[in-house]
Amino acid sequence: MEEKLIERLEAAVRRLESISAGGFSSAADSGGGDVSSSDPSIIAFDDLIGNYAARVSTAAEKIGGQVLDVTKLLEQAFSVQKELLIKIKQTQKPDLASLAEFLKPLNEVIMKANAMTEGRRSDFFNHLKAAVDSLSALAWIAYTGKDCGMSLPIAHVEESWQSAEFYNNKVLVAYRNKDADHVEWAKALKELYLPGLRDYVKSYYPLGPVWSPSGKPVTSAPPKAPTSGAPAPPPPPPASLFGSETAPATSSRPKEGMAAVFQDISSGKSVTAGLRKVTDDMKTKNRTDRTGVVSAGVKEAPPTSKPSFSKVGPPKLELQMGRKWVVENQIGKKNLVIDDCDSKQTVYVYGCKDSVLQIQGKVNNITLDKCTKMGIVFMDVVAACEIVNCNGVEVQCQGSAPTILVDNSAGCQLYLSKDSLEASITTAKSSEVNVLVPGAGPDDDWGEHSLPQQFVHVYKDGQFVTYPVSHSGN
Repeated sequence: MEEKLIERLEAAVRRLESISAGGFSSAADSGGGDVSSSDPSIIAFDDLIGNYAARVSTAAEKIGGQVLDVTKLLEQAFSVQKELLIKIKQTQKPDLASLAEFLKPLNEVIMKANAMTEGRRSDFFNHLKAAVDSLSALAWIAYTGKDCGMSLPIAHVEESWQSAEFYNNKVLVAYRNKDADHVEWAKALKELYLPGLRDYVKSYYPLGPVWSPSGKPVTSAPPKAPTSGAPAPPPPPPASLFGSETAPATSSRPKEGMAAVFQDISSGKSVTAGLRKVTDDMKTKNRTDRTGVVSAGVKEAPPTSKPSFSKVGPPKLELQMGRKWVVENQIGKKNLVIDDCDSKQTVYVYGCKDSVLQIQGKVNNITLDKCTKMGIVFMDVVAACEIVNCNGVEVQCQGSAPTILVDNSAGCQLYLSKDSLEASITTAKSSEVNVLVPGAGPDDDWGEHSLPQQFVHVYKDGQFVTYPVSHSGN
């Protein structure tokens, strides 16, 4: 890679020398079109795409499906960023509003990729989330200074990858001994950002993009004038990754509900002017009809308006395509059983509440998603048991489980058997996670261990040392 880069740099130097010998008119006439072939930073970005992004694409082509689709969007995002880097060298530094308009092409690609993760989770959800979350690293190009609210470009790339690495690790765990193409894709995706994009930013833009003082200005798109008979404008789009407008102050919006009451009280106005005065005979202590007996009273008629129902689909417990058990929208069912399963099948439990599921056999993977007060008992799992977006669930492993993942959940009880004590438990954005392990003897009580959810980070010997918060008392 270094020899190739040196050769391209030497060619670029020779080209610049020839342009200088012939005057500056040729460079001006080109309008900056030769920047991509002469600027070292653009050449290095081409190498980044050719050496790192190409590996991700090669692995994605072998996998196909949604993994290939999201990888193509990833390639498109990097291509758009290259175009923006070329334009930056010919453009003056814009204000916030103009910057958002300038970065709009990149934001549109990222929003398009983000739409792939919405809706019902697919079999490649972890691939999609890893790729989509990693694209936020490209927002380093929006860094305009220490007061812009962003970390420095190098730190931003590292922080963005940390949020994507959780799902990338899930891919590695699920396909570690199953499919080498998926493992290669996950490894290549990580190397695209660490060290790929991080080292590139460190070498060329450690303090952010370098705009051209003599370049052309960036102008935000003017609003179109409404025409008579035109349809009403669409609702505002979702928040942009590079949004420049800050949220309006709360005082500029009309208050509603109790907020309006407290605002009137604090305003100093005569807010009690319209209230009825309570006379002495209306006070409870002076009333003569008090008997000390509480009457049943008349029940109020139910409201005539139609009650609102949550959009819950029909309950399901079925095997799809011979490889995926789907358990959905089960409410109050304590006797759910899956007994005809094998190690190549997966179990996906979604939207269940106050129910219990038994899995009587070995399966490849188990996922609990958006479940409340759900209990699940299983024998063996080949890859992992995942608990995502759940509240108050109990999971019991009666056999072996190499990996247990808990993400964005609260109140999770894990019961491990003696064969699963060596399981790797990963938690993220979760609270009240307790692990119960069997005692030494058959008659001994279970031992309960709470997993820490608070951590202390201390800078020591040139790096941060992290350890969990411990509580002690008499």
